[in-house]
Amino acid sequence: MLTQKIALITGAKGTLGSEVTRAFLAARATVIGVSRSIAPGDFQHPAFTALPADLSTSDAARTIVADVVARFGRIDVLAHVMGGFAGGHSVADTDDATLESMLDANFRAAFHVARAVIPQMRRQAGGRIVIVASRQGVEPAAMVGAYSASKAALVSLVKTIALENKDAGITANSVLPGTMGLTQVLPAQVAALMVHLASDAAAQITGAAIPVYGTQL
Repeated sequence: MLTQKIALITGAKGTLGSEVTRAFLAARATVIGVSRSIAPGDFQHPAFTALPADLSTSDAARTIVADVVARFGRIDVLAHVMGGFAGGHSVADTDDATLESMLDANFRAAFHVARAVIPQMRRQAGGRIVIVASRQGVEPAAMVGAYSASKAALVSLVKTIALENKDAGITANSVLPGTMGLTQVLPAQVAALMVHLASDAAAQITGAAIPVYGTQL
């Protein structure tokens, strides 16, 4: 499905990120996995390249993208999986550190890497951007205000990217998982959807925020 496609996967080593990485490899993509502690041995596959790095700054994101383009010539897919969670306090009781942490992990990192990738995809006249947000980005809940707001900003960012780049053959979509676990939404199901959105079969899907709620509907 993704033969000869170059896929950059951020957050490639976490629970969901590992499933996404395996799914893209199974779809025959060439995968560059980014995570702070990722190593070549984490995924025993000839089409996998580990790129230990973080996305805490715009310079870091630009360096990652430049490295991938220098080595592989292009980036066909950005699958942004990384993120974080903090909750348990009302908005009135949420401290600045928690707010900044959620914005960094769930919004700014995605903004940095998408901004770095888009010019390359425009030069190529095509690309797929698939970003994991959250159900709470469109259905906020009590006691997780900073988290929900950061994911809502992410959903808005992805729709904006889709609007700004629809003339260049670039699609941008967000995936909104509900709670993941053995009896709820399975990470493998989210990964399969992301592979589909990265494929040519999904060329007409852009600007969407796609729910994956399972029995939590």
